[in-house]
Amino acid sequence: MKRRTALAGSLAALAAPSSARAATSVDLQLVLAVDVSRSIDEVEAELQRRGYVEALTSQRVIDAILSGENRRVALCYTEWAGTHYQVVVIDWSVIDSPSAARRFAEKLAEAPRTSQSWTAVGAAMAFAAQRFEVSGCESKRRVIDVSGDGRTNDGPPAELVRDRLVAQGIVINGLPVMMNRSNFGRPPDNGLDRYYEENVIGGPGSFMIAAESFDDFGRAVRSKLIREISTAPTSRAAPA
Repeated sequence: MKRRTALAGSLAALAAPSSARAATSVDLQLVLAVDVSRSIDEVEAELQRRGYVEALTSQRVIDAILSGENRRVALCYTEWAGTHYQVVVIDWSVIDSPSAARRFAEKLAEAPRTSQSWTAVGAAMAFAAQRFEVSGCESKRRVIDVSGDGRTNDGPPAELVRDRLVAQGIVINGLPVMMNRSNFGRPPDNGLDRYYEENVIGGPGSFMIAAESFDDFGRAVRSKLIREISTAPTSRAAPA
């Protein structure tokens, strides 16, 4: 009995390493953290979602993905509003071909949309950072891409969360949408790009590209994805 028990233990020990899945090497792990607060109306939400769908399948973005050492990246798409609402819309997916990019975009186009109260940029970044722990991938670069149309009015200050994540080796880039209309009776926030520059983006090579409006969102997110996926150095405030 003792010999059989010892043999079973030895076989289990030998089997353990082979049963553990090795992490997939990718050139970039990227969390897309997208604002769905109530300040974004239905038309703007559609423009925002379509901007990501079209950007992810554009030939220039796909060329950037295939130009890296591993010729693949891992993407995770999340949505956020107040501290009560951060969700994963599409979990980690390895994009290594036009067909993989198209499948991701089709899932995104079909995913239901919602609208929630408040704007918690800091909580959104903290939630996005937790996704790296379960990506099943390894990479030299981990990036959170935050897009939104407002400043934090709920939860922890964005800059405190930003600094903590940067210390962990995570880079945060920004895509502020410059609203040209009033927001729940408040005047347009003409300084949102400066807020993102000072309080949201951070880490080596971090940058920001502003969209002039949601009509301009598709152009901005396409330019931003190409810069993020590319391994070329970037400046903190990048022209579109």
